[in-house]
Amino acid sequence: MDLHLDGKVVVITGGSQGIGKAAGLAFAKEGCVVCACARRQERLDQAREEFQARGFELFTQKTDVTKPEELEAFADAVMEKYGRIDIWINNAGVNQYKKLLDYDYEDLMRIINTNLTAVIVGGKIAAERMKETGGGVILNCSSFAAVAPMAGKAPYAACKSGVLSLTRTMAAEFAAYHIRVNAYIPGGVNTEINKANVERYGDKLLQDIPMQRFGEPEEIAQAMIFLASDAAGYINGTALEITGGKRCTQNPLFSYEAD
Repeated sequence: MDLHLDGKVVVITGGSQGIGKAAGLAFAKEGCVVCACARRQERLDQAREEFQARGFELFTQKTDVTKPEELEAFADAVMEKYGRIDIWINNAGVNQYKKLLDYDYEDLMRIINTNLTAVIVGGKIAAERMKETGGGVILNCSSFAAVAPMAGKAPYAACKSGVLSLTRTMAAEFAAYHIRVNAYIPGGVNTEINKANVERYGDKLLQDIPMQRFGEPEEIAQAMIFLASDAAGYINGTALEITGGKRCTQNPLFSYEAD
């Protein structure tokens, strides 16, 4: 199937590691121009080297997505170099495990500004440029925490729920400019940010997953490829769960056992 992605300019926030980097490589394999930003220059340099070792180029710029002026500058740099943005992926995120009473104001603002405010700002920045070049696709990263909130992740879950609502509103408002907006909902994925959690609670977490394994970043990336492609041309304002069937029944231990 021709996904008609060749030559598309793809922007990925938080694109230096984990799902963001895997998505970048997947889009590069489809012939896309990939542009990534992240807060840490050393991570971006490592990602660029990995892309080059695989025969791909990666445009990078150190960017703190919680600072609108830096996000705007990143978008401007992409536009100056490539003249358009076809796909914008609001992937950057941070997480923290604490009881709600233990969060201080700085913790809360960091989580809210990264996981929700930056998605609002990033979506607006992307749409402003896409409407001038004929349209595009915006993908927003949500989380299974938006489907079933988790104790110890209250602000994160609230933000990711907000992303689902925001995605629907963006889809409705941007459709007139031929811009589709959808969200993706990763479940348990083997990434650096989840490493400690998997090591500590892995067996318990697997009890909720019928497939009895965690996902890989590359599996999330393939779903993102589909959502961004012409094959998903009539999919708009929705969210795709990529979770291995996590909690698809109320009685997982019974349902997930083989005879």
